[in-house]
Amino acid sequence: MSSKRSSFLKSQTRDLTILAVPALLLLLLLNYLPMGGLVLAFKNYRYDQGIFGSDWVGLKNFYFLFSSQDAWRITRNTVGLNLLFIVTVTAGAVYFAILLSEILHKKFIRLYQTTLFFPYFLSWPVVALIVFAFLDVDLGILNHLLGSVGIEPVMWYSEAGVWPLLLVFITFWKSIGYNTLIYYAGIMAFDRSYYEAAAVDGATVTQMRRYITVPLLIPLVTIMTLIQLGHVFHSDFGLFYMVTRDSGALYPATDVIDTYVYRSLRVVGDTGMAAAVGFYQAVVGFMLVLLANAVVRKINKENSMF
Repeated sequence: MSSKRSSFLKSQTRDLTILAVPALLLLLLLNYLPMGGLVLAFKNYRYDQGIFGSDWVGLKNFYFLFSSQDAWRITRNTVGLNLLFIVTVTAGAVYFAILLSEILHKKFIRLYQTTLFFPYFLSWPVVALIVFAFLDVDLGILNHLLGSVGIEPVMWYSEAGVWPLLLVFITFWKSIGYNTLIYYAGIMAFDRSYYEAAAVDGATVTQMRRYITVPLLIPLVTIMTLIQLGHVFHSDFGLFYMVTRDSGALYPATDVIDTYVYRSLRVVGDTGMAAAVGFYQAVVGFMLVLLANAVVRKINKENSMF
């Protein structure tokens, strides 16, 4: 009997391994082989000499980056704005998911889900055009409304101070539906006997939210937050480049690591500098995930990812 079981397990393991081979090869080709390009961060890359023929410069590219004000600006904007996105979208998604779970009529649930989820399917070029329709100096809807009440038009693409709030609002509008559905699915998987027992004991809807729904959602919220923290150093390029129309006046508030790398390649053509910034981005992002997971593991081991 044991030999038959052992043979079955070996056969099952072999079959699952064969099924996983295409995904593993794809992971190797797209995620691990390109890591060889990290060597460019330590070289003065020249096209005529190639990657491995270019001269070594050690940490010169990193020194040039961190000796300028650009490093602090792009790091502050990248981390600060992405943390704002995580906090606002997570809080909003949990709130809307709880509201959806309390709607009794299914036709209204489908309506609200579709309304919330629709912006998620819009590409960033389309979103950029929508934002431009509101913020254009001459024909924008907002300036038209301001002019109707006697207020001078605002040059939105030159006012860096308002863009952190605008970016948070745009990200919230575009991402809230996707995240809401994740938490809504989590709520639907909860054991309904908890709510039935609470109702028998006379608990109000607010008390059920506070003492049943939110505590049961914490593990899912923790995992989702840890995953998002892994991307806190990887900003959405379309949001920061297309929506802001790459306006130089907005760089103090909207310039992030991804847009900086793109301009380093497109405008300056400095491949070594771009590679150094990308390497810095990956290392710090990985450290943030480890740190966040360690904090969660310290508080509640069951909620950590590893």
